[in-house]
Amino acid sequence: MVITFVVDNCLDPKNGTSMTAYRFIEGLRARGHEVRTLTIGDAAPDNYFVEEAQYGFISEIGHWHGFRFAKFDEKTVRRALEGSDIVHFLLPLPFEIRVYHLARKMGIPCSAAFHMQPENASHIIHIDKVPKSGDAIYKLLYQMFYKNFRHIHCPSHFIAQEMKDHGYDAKLYVISNGVDEHFRPTEVEKCTDPEKFNILMVGRLSPEKRQEVLIEAVQYSKYADKIQIYLAGAGSQMRERHLRKLGEALSNPPIIEFYSQEDLVRLINSCDLYTHTATVEIEAISCLEALSCGLVPVICDAPKSATVQFALDENSLFRADDPKDLAAKIDYWIEHPQEKALLGQRYAKFGDGFRVSESVKKAEFFFWETIRDHKKEKQYG
Repeated sequence: MVITFVVDNCLDPKNGTSMTAYRFIEGLRARGHEVRTLTIGDAAPDNYFVEEAQYGFISEIGHWHGFRFAKFDEKTVRRALEGSDIVHFLLPLPFEIRVYHLARKMGIPCSAAFHMQPENASHIIHIDKVPKSGDAIYKLLYQMFYKNFRHIHCPSHFIAQEMKDHGYDAKLYVISNGVDEHFRPTEVEKCTDPEKFNILMVGRLSPEKRQEVLIEAVQYSKYADKIQIYLAGAGSQMRERHLRKLGEALSNPPIIEFYSQEDLVRLINSCDLYTHTATVEIEAISCLEALSCGLVPVICDAPKSATVQFALDENSLFRADDPKDLAAKIDYWIEHPQEKALLGQRYAKFGDGFRVSESVKKAEFFFWETIRDHKKEKQYG
């Protein structure tokens, strides 16, 4: 197949959707497909690049979250689409909308992915406290974009059900975004303090990730003086300053830094526990990456988070936005190291079921079905 991926910025390692796209693209290329990318970036084989669009303060907010908006350039877009067997869209944004309409005119089969959880968007634009804001965004995304597609990739059963509940009527394919092969239990030279109990959380520095719940939980812990928090992620300077200020109350202030994949694998394998405090999550590959390395997680049990699906034990869950309950779970794992070690082995095996290599095979089937159904509609339409 000749598959063209369309996503505003595909090559920024700080953006989760970008990294997902990159891994699928590389996986499909390894399986013999010609995969093109239509995105912002630097010149490379099979990549078709456009400039960044400027939307003033909206673009600035995007930069805080590791995201840039692409500018539509019909000449470049046509070159990317010509000869494509299928065009796959990862986001429902202005660039993708215009590319979709051109692809449709050219008669090329199109598929889409649902990576932008409406509740995430409502937090980013600060309307999360407005009643029914998430419902309104689901409706808006459907009318603007997703009503055009009969085949949509969903990263989790949770988000597929949410889409059905909000009237999305396409055929939904649940395919994990997948864990890279590098995330495995590995003997490494420790990069954390062996005298501390080192707790990791990975994720964008954004309000819905709720890192402050972890910081507060440590204050309630019986072992607060021996706990070191690592917050791995990037975000706005304002958000980072807020978290650092909160962390000043701890005996060991949190270490906040963005890590390359190589350094992140080493950090995960150096830590003692993983926490995931986000209340809004479409899947949370970061949590999967940690548990795939054998690191036991403690996950927020929130109604708008898919991450609860990864919990294998009641002590791997805590009540949403309840730092005292999280503190109790942290203390439990500090006091039960042997149980934690055994459960970590179970988690590592569990993570193998979410490898990106398996997700790529499922995506391949998803694309074949989209092309087949397009041909049927064209033939009998």
